[in-house]
Parts: sequence; C-alpha cells; structure tokens
Amino acid sequence: MLVIVAPGQGAQTPGFLGPWLDLPGVADRLTAWSDLIGLDLIACGTIADADEIRDTAVAQPLLVAAGLAVAEVLGASPHIVAGHSVGEFTAAALAGVLTPEQALLLVRERGLAMAKAASVTETGMSAVLGGVEEEVLAAVAEKGLTAANVNGAGQIVIGGTLEQLAAFKAEPPARVRVIPLAVAGAFHTEHMASAVDRLREAAAEIGPTGPADPTVTLLSNRDGEAVASGTEFLERLVAQVASPVRWDACMATMAGLGATTMIELVPGGTLTGLAKRALRGVTAVALKTPDDLEAARAALGSNEER
Repeated sequence: MLVIVAPGQGAQTPGFLGPWLDLPGVADRLTAWSDLIGLDLIACGTIADADEIRDTAVAQPLLVAAGLAVAEVLGASPHIVAGHSVGEFTAAALAGVLTPEQALLLVRERGLAMAKAASVTETGMSAVLGGVEEEVLAAVAEKGLTAANVNGAGQIVIGGTLEQLAAFKAEPPARVRVIPLAVAGAFHTEHMASAVDRLREAAAEIGPTGPADPTVTLLSNRDGEAVASGTEFLERLVAQVASPVRWDACMATMAGLGATTMIELVPGGTLTGLAKRALRGVTAVALKTPDDLEAARAALGSNEER
C-alpha cells in the first residue's frame, strides 16, 4: 500500500530545486507554470535567498510546483495521497481533483491572500515538542493560542499573536520545548479568515473542468478522513487556511488502511521524519535530491512484492 505525501510551508530551503532541473522535462514544466502564475519558479527555487522564499506568496506555489514536477519524474501510482497544509494542493492534483494548472493558480491566490492577512496583525507560530498532549493543548487554549498543526509523534505547532506566543514560551507545560518558527504569520488560525474569503472566490472560478472526484484515496487535513467528492475536497482546501491541520489523524488513517511505503515529495524530510516515529514498520523515503530517486524506486519495488 503506497502513500505519496507532499510537505507544507517551511520545508523549502534556498537552492533546493537546482539539482532537479537537470532531469528531462522538469525545467520546461516549471517554465510553463511560471508563465501561468506570473512567478519565476526556477529563480525562486535556485537563486533566491532564505528571506525571499520565506515569503508566503512565493513559498506556497514553489512547493506545489516542485512537488508536482518531481511526482511526474517519479512516475509512481499511489494508493493513498495526502499533503500537509499547502501540500494538500499537490495531493489534490495527484488525485485528479484539480489539474496541475488549477492547483497552481489557486495556490498562488492562497499565498497572496495569506500574506495579506498576515500583515494585519503581528502573528507567528512555534513548534511545541514533547509533554503530555492534553496538558499542552490546555495550556495553548489558556493563552488564547490555536493548535494550528497537530502533527503527531509529540509535535504540535501553535499559532497566535507574538505576545501570546511569548507568554506561552515563558511558562510552558512540563517537559516541553518551544521553538519559534520563521514563518510570516499564524496560519491555520482565525487570523487567516480574510484569506479564506479570497480563496473561496478564486475556487468558484475553476469552471466546468473541475473539481473532479479523486481517482485514488485522498486524505483531508481536517480530520484525516478519505474524501470521495472533489467538490467537498475543494471546500475543505479553502476552509483549511484558517483551520487546524490534523496530520496525526492523517497518519492514523494511513495505518488503518494498511500503508506499507511512504514517499515524500521534494523537499522531503519533515513528513517522513514524523512517519518514522508514528508509523512503525512503514518504509519511508524522502525525496530531497535526484539521488534519492533510486531509494524511492527500490521502495516501490519492495512495495509491489508485498
């Protein structure tokens, strides 16, 4: 049972796209998508510095485009697909709910809308590692924060105002590490409400070619459940901008469906790291550079033999 997953914002690093451009078709595909959305994806993924690709309006389409281009190179046929946060747009395209072009046009609007929403109030996010989950969640609520990403394996990402985050860090629950994240705002919280409205308007313009119903099992960040309706999944994509990501629930569903192999699309590492702690026995391969394709294809071969 093969799962392909797509990472979310924060996975990008300067120059990560460079090695992939030597593979047949990748540069041409990214050039065409760059023209479509009015953003030089190749420059963003090769010569842009960390500050430039931290920009929400840049990071989000860059991640989706990179994931889709590398998925074509990999050429695998997954049984299950899922994405973390913006990675859900990659997953939606892999499952046939959206075309790659529709996914990129929508995610470009998403990034711009979230960047604008983040400029209204000084907000941010922090990773909370360890502790007892119930105690962590209670402390998060007490400080007026939101558990924006419940990632499993002892990791929760919280979001809110900078003052709220500072108060939480000053008085954390027992046995907890708090790590501020270099992000532009409090994603997946109430602070993104205006971005939801803008994205919903953009989604309404998709037209008669979409959304289509998924052709493979497609998991939702809302609750980890498989969604069989393309229309419902698109609505969930819109709403998740201001709603928590339940990656723990997604991994629980993968386990329940009998997942044996996970491949994380470029720039991989975050989701396979979580899987190695939460999905014991599942072979997990992260695509970071083209050198990782050999390991991914070996895992595919082993998966087919099971």
